[in-house]
Amino acid sequence: MEAQNLTRVWEFLLLGLSEDRETQLFLLGLFLSMYLVTLLGNLLIILAVTSDSHLHTPMYFFLCNLSLADIGFTSTTIPKMLVNLQTHSKSITYDGCLTQVSCFYFFGCLDNLLLTAMAYDRLVAICYPLNYVVIMKARLCGLLVLASLLMSLLDSQLHCWVVSQLAFCTLVAIPHFFCEPPQLIRLACSDTSTSRMLIYTIGVIFGGVPVSAILYSYTRIVSSVLRIPSTGGRQKAFSTCGSHLSVVCLFYGTGLGVYLSTAVSSSPKKGAVTSLMYTAVAPMLNPFIYSLRNRDMKTALWKVLRRSI
Repeated sequence: MEAQNLTRVWEFLLLGLSEDRETQLFLLGLFLSMYLVTLLGNLLIILAVTSDSHLHTPMYFFLCNLSLADIGFTSTTIPKMLVNLQTHSKSITYDGCLTQVSCFYFFGCLDNLLLTAMAYDRLVAICYPLNYVVIMKARLCGLLVLASLLMSLLDSQLHCWVVSQLAFCTLVAIPHFFCEPPQLIRLACSDTSTSRMLIYTIGVIFGGVPVSAILYSYTRIVSSVLRIPSTGGRQKAFSTCGSHLSVVCLFYGTGLGVYLSTAVSSSPKKGAVTSLMYTAVAPMLNPFIYSLRNRDMKTALWKVLRRSI
């Protein structure tokens, strides 16, 4: 298409999950409830960790930052969807779309990298228990979180830059509830081969490397645990990383499910529905996983609730 036929698009339309008014009302109540549960659960985790001195350890320091990242991650997409359902409006500005892309990948990548840091923490705790205090100092934990923030910022800006280079000819209707770069690339009317290649490359670097590190960490952990002679010792070692492993499986399992469903099905609506698994369901379930499977966390939460009552 010739360059002079390309016009600047100032607004996008988010088609959402349903056109039916009654269904939209049901979705509004459902996702508002899920969003409030997510906020309450993660805020309680943060409050419990910061108020209980027994939880001032590297594992809970990373968990506190993970809860903050989960709040930011779900707040990037769900509030806008709730506003659109309430007002029956589907529009989002071009700048708002770029901001959503930037925040979505920032908090998503931050989740990814914090889970990797937590896997390293569990690796040191199980494989090098005598040197754990020496290795996992406050300085190292702070540097790991800072590095995660910087890498996430780089990832988000790269995705934002790729989207900003796309050209659209008319008003764009996105068959999704948020501005997802693959959908925007599919709807662009300029050549998108370079953009697709960049998106895949960025995904491999910022997604594949942390996943490989987590797999390596758990390979070492399982190898060390299996060498423990007593059954009770093995169960205790596995229990220390059970919550983290559950969150990892939930986070990457839902992401992989979305990818596979998108690859198999050509329906954009089905892709939007499955995307809810990692944008809304996973951040809501994480606090329950860490609180219900962790005795120290349950004790700290009871202290916070008793104090507030």
